[in-house]
Amino acid sequence: MSQTEVPQHPVFAAVDALNRALAETADVDPMYLSTEDKAAALLGLSSVIDGVEELRMRVLANADDVAERDGARDAAAWLAHRGRRDRGECRRRLPLAKTLTQHPTTADALRQGALNLAQASVVVSAVEALPEEVDAAVRAAAEERLVAEAAQFAPDVLRVLGRRVLEVVAPEVGEGIEERQLEKEERQASRRTFLRTRRNGDGTTDIHIRVSDRICARLLTYLNAFTSPRRERKSAPDDRRPHDQKLGHAFGAFLEAADPARIPMHGGDATTVLVTIDLQTLMGGLGVALAGDEPISAAEARRLACTASIIPVVLGGESQVLDLGRARRLYSPAQRKALAVRQPTCRSEGCDIPSSWCEAHHGGEPWSAGGRTDLAQADLLCSFHHHRAHDHHYRVDRLADGRVRFHRRT
Repeated sequence: MSQTEVPQHPVFAAVDALNRALAETADVDPMYLSTEDKAAALLGLSSVIDGVEELRMRVLANADDVAERDGARDAAAWLAHRGRRDRGECRRRLPLAKTLTQHPTTADALRQGALNLAQASVVVSAVEALPEEVDAAVRAAAEERLVAEAAQFAPDVLRVLGRRVLEVVAPEVGEGIEERQLEKEERQASRRTFLRTRRNGDGTTDIHIRVSDRICARLLTYLNAFTSPRRERKSAPDDRRPHDQKLGHAFGAFLEAADPARIPMHGGDATTVLVTIDLQTLMGGLGVALAGDEPISAAEARRLACTASIIPVVLGGESQVLDLGRARRLYSPAQRKALAVRQPTCRSEGCDIPSSWCEAHHGGEPWSAGGRTDLAQADLLCSFHHHRAHDHHYRVDRLADGRVRFHRRT
């Protein structure tokens, strides 16, 4: 090296060495490796990748000036743009990169190949989640213990150990803390719980749901009962659907198997799916039917009509007596089902609250004044409009289409 030549920075020396090594193996066919050599190569390469990732995150954690120079939001956004990488992945890497600088034990173990990147993320998250009253010495002991356990356990098991690490490294400190941590975690899970739906316009709907681990485990337990290998071999031995598709179909089967009698009541009646179909179509003819207010094929309607928890509303066929007159004050479940077919939404003009959320109201003469509890006198009203119907400050007018309109009295 000449006196004027600047020595290469170790980071670039490492990059050059890796590129040279990869270039030398570019034409190497691993097919000719022995089984044992392939196993060693897979483990060794995975360890090298984690070591390189640790170095990249070390640089990423100190690259705020790069983002500032180019006007990027942060180093992760800059890397995603300039490196043509996934933005979500880069965003997840940045906080881990900065956190690793505060956990040299974990960072060194990652660098040496003693644990992988996913395990490192679990370790630092577990240590960071320890309560504030845990001192630095106990935190360091917890980190060392989890790094040691990473030699035996995958990230999912290591995550469980991380939640109970205080019981091992400092039982006198951990007493009572775990319970408070679990309660805090449960409160956070409850606040973060949601379910959103978005119709795709092609007969499918995307469901995005976030629930606690406990609820997810319970749901998967139910769905796995529909997708168990023993069940599948008996029902469809040649079933080659991917597992996620099987779970989606299992979810539908689970909903159909739900007992309406054990579901919370809406407007005085258990939640029930009504399949409306004429008798000829039910018996095998062509046509369409309605599941609630959604059109479905005749074949699907015939299948649903055979399901115990689905109520078929057969038009043109025999049905039970629905008009009970003065025999009872409250509308029966059977009457409510018939009303839901005729009145799919609240009877008030402009209200689209579904019938399953509505309450049956004596729309003609009140029951207390001699009115009859029959379908001809019945209106399904949401709770808000049902209160309006009994509020003397409002007048109720019947419209030509059968709906009602409320007017405040002057």
